Amino acid sequence: MNNSTWTGMVPVDDTALAVTDTGGPDRPLVYLNGGYASQRHWRSVIAELGTGYRHITYDERARGKSKRSADYSFEASLRDVDAVLAARGVDRPLLMGWSYGGILAWHWADRNPDRVLGVVTVDAAPYGLTGEESRERIRKLFRRMRFVLPLARPLGLAARMTADQHADVGIDANEFAAASVPVLNRLTCPVRFVLATGNSLGSQDGEMEQARASLDPVLAHNPNVKVSAKVASNHSKILSKDFRAVAEAVRETAAAAQDQPGSASR
Repeated sequence: MNNSTWTGMVPVDDTALAVTDTGGPDRPLVYLNGGYASQRHWRSVIAELGTGYRHITYDERARGKSKRSADYSFEASLRDVDAVLAARGVDRPLLMGWSYGGILAWHWADRNPDRVLGVVTVDAAPYGLTGEESRERIRKLFRRMRFVLPLARPLGLAARMTADQHADVGIDANEFAAASVPVLNRLTCPVRFVLATGNSLGSQDGEMEQARASLDPVLAHNPNVKVSAKVASNHSKILSKDFRAVAEAVRETAAAAQDQPGSASR
């Protein structure tokens, strides 16, 4: 295995994704970003976990250093996971997803049950805003933010998209999240959640805690799904302030995966 860090572009569909792969001797850990975020937000988690993992991060389409595309759909994001794994020769990764990336991880794991060791979810839940009223609410939010989005891009908090394209990404993600209870109930790999506290940008008061409570029926139904930690930081700050809890959830998931039959690393 190549033990030196590789950085480059991975082609997929009509675009190319900026990927970083540290190599290394241990399990591959693939990081799936928040909806408009870049890979930079994982730095503290990666530093906390250290060299015992092969860390693979990438920027989604039109985020970070990746190229633009004609397709920013959730299905395109699922194809991007496949493209990165194929390009880097990864077989059975641990998936780590924050927010949008958590939803992405569940759905990819559900479609590929024999190709995933485990899933760590950072503050995502099987809850979404659906229906035309909710879609219009999301559109209005991003139209109000249209002058701020270019300022947020250098911080890895917005994409090189129009306000309406940002909204479409959020609308699509909410639809998939809202349909995710059966997906989570089906997962046979270890799944660990790290949940934040309080609200997030664009949420109404108490809405995020309502979303997190939507996980309760899954926890009661599927013994593979557990909450590793409920932390004090909010949705936006969880990776920077509670990276130790996130790293510990990775260790828990890796240990649980090791205990499963047929879990030998390949």
